[in-house]
Amino acid sequence: MSKLFKLASLVAVAAMILSACGGGGAKADNLLDDIKQRGYILVSTDVNYEPQSFLNTEGKRPDDTKCPTDALTTAEVQGFDIDVAKAIGDGLGVETCFATPSWDVITAGNWANKWDVSVGSMTITVARQEVLDFSAPYYFSPAVVAVKADSGFTSIDDLAGQALCAGTATTYDYWLNNDMEGLGLPASSIYSKVPAGVTVVTLETDQECAQAIASGREDFVGYVTSSTVVDANIAADMPVMKLGSAVYSEELAAAFDKSSSLPTASLVEAVNAIIAKLHADGTLSAVSTQWFGMDLTQDPNK
Repeated sequence: MSKLFKLASLVAVAAMILSACGGGGAKADNLLDDIKQRGYILVSTDVNYEPQSFLNTEGKRPDDTKCPTDALTTAEVQGFDIDVAKAIGDGLGVETCFATPSWDVITAGNWANKWDVSVGSMTITVARQEVLDFSAPYYFSPAVVAVKADSGFTSIDDLAGQALCAGTATTYDYWLNNDMEGLGLPASSIYSKVPAGVTVVTLETDQECAQAIASGREDFVGYVTSSTVVDANIAADMPVMKLGSAVYSEELAAAFDKSSSLPTASLVEAVNAIIAKLHADGTLSAVSTQWFGMDLTQDPNK
């Protein structure tokens, strides 16, 4: 047998092996099919945002995971957003994995295909819709102002001229800066004006604002975040309290990068169908009650 014939035979055998393993299949022409071919969906989330998303210190990475080595598995994180993301992965028939980029990078769009979707309690805003597509909301959260429990403040108006903290590029940041275009919420969802003369201090996440106050930082007197985050802060024995009632209400949804190199329309449609089912069968209500102690999946403006 000639060397050339032997080489041709080896190439043919290798091609058959690759075809049997799926390696010879056609490359996906949309993100949904690409996700299904690889067997996992990569979700961006913030793991310093309890109870929505935080590290599971007792979780062990499974040996048989399909997740990339630099991504987290569902065993290594926990929280409301994590459970929603896992339900989306289950609905697509794939494993759910997590990336942890900074919040301002996620909201800026142009993800360079580094992750597939954000399931990280992102509020739908007009500004974000310029670079991101959104699913239907999977829950609704009131935004509140929190201060030290012994601060002596009794109303939001008492904070006039004070410094308040918010996470960079969050709706809380927009609200404090009176940036209604950036906030991008309907007037019916905004319940309170910003106190006069407020100075805004931003940290990478609003949870860091709470942690800074708990550690004794004194260059701001309070922070703006989701009511659920303040509830978790109080449950963790942080010396904080909510000041007054909600200042606005947010619609939280999954987000998709408009600049993805693969079309995302079919993925958005599939995720919307999954979220609709999770609403209809009570799964979202149950998960919300588990993590928040209340059902936040019903639109407060309806």
